[in-house]
Amino acid sequence: MDTMTLWHLTGWEFAALAFAALLVGFSKTAVSGANTVSLAIFAAVLPARASTGILLPVLIAGDVLAVLTYRRHAHWPTLWRLFPAVGVGVVVGTLFLVWADDAVVRTSIGVILLFMAGVTVWRRRRADAAEQPDEVTSRTGRAKARSYGVLGGFTTMVANAGGPVMSMYLLSAGFRKLGFLGTSAFFFLIVNVSKLPFSAGLGLIDGHSLLLDAVLVVFVVPGAFLGKWAVTRINQRLFERLVIAATVVGGLQLLLA
Repeated sequence: MDTMTLWHLTGWEFAALAFAALLVGFSKTAVSGANTVSLAIFAAVLPARASTGILLPVLIAGDVLAVLTYRRHAHWPTLWRLFPAVGVGVVVGTLFLVWADDAVVRTSIGVILLFMAGVTVWRRRRADAAEQPDEVTSRTGRAKARSYGVLGGFTTMVANAGGPVMSMYLLSAGFRKLGFLGTSAFFFLIVNVSKLPFSAGLGLIDGHSLLLDAVLVVFVVPGAFLGKWAVTRINQRLFERLVIAATVVGGLQLLLA
């Protein structure tokens, strides 16, 4: 795998990855989907294709902390409804990674980031409109779960960028803050763990990447505690605007590099 070890990183590169890891912890316990900024940082510092495998264990560490924090608030019927479609999306994403080289993956991550920013904006406008959400047990609700599940599985496999897709689905299904955080915590822990054999089989995870992960996970923990403290205090509207702006900048940087 064309990746970097800890000793190949400059001080500024390591600082950027450490900040991205801290933001992963924060996003998992406060604002789901904010780790698209972490994705952009990892893809900018590391080889784009390899960055998806290096970021995955860091995300799993954040997922574990989120589950420990919000485990009582998960809605399992919604999770079971999503998993089959997500599995299809993960398989499609794996096949894409078999075919794609680093340049294609880098461009794809940039496009996905910009698309996710658009999805987030659209989600916010729907929330502002205060429309009645679709019942998850209705025909429309089941179709929505399948479509979002496939898209979420593909984006999370190719770029670890399924957060905004699933955030949009859970909000449109009427989840409040704690139910949203608990359900998304279990969702991403299960999905990300299931991606490990696919990523290892593609050569995206090896001993060098795991060594770097072991160092970066240290920064996930304070980020998670910061998110837990901030979740009841943060001005989420302002923060989401900052996340959208940073995501757009990150996506454009990857496309223009």
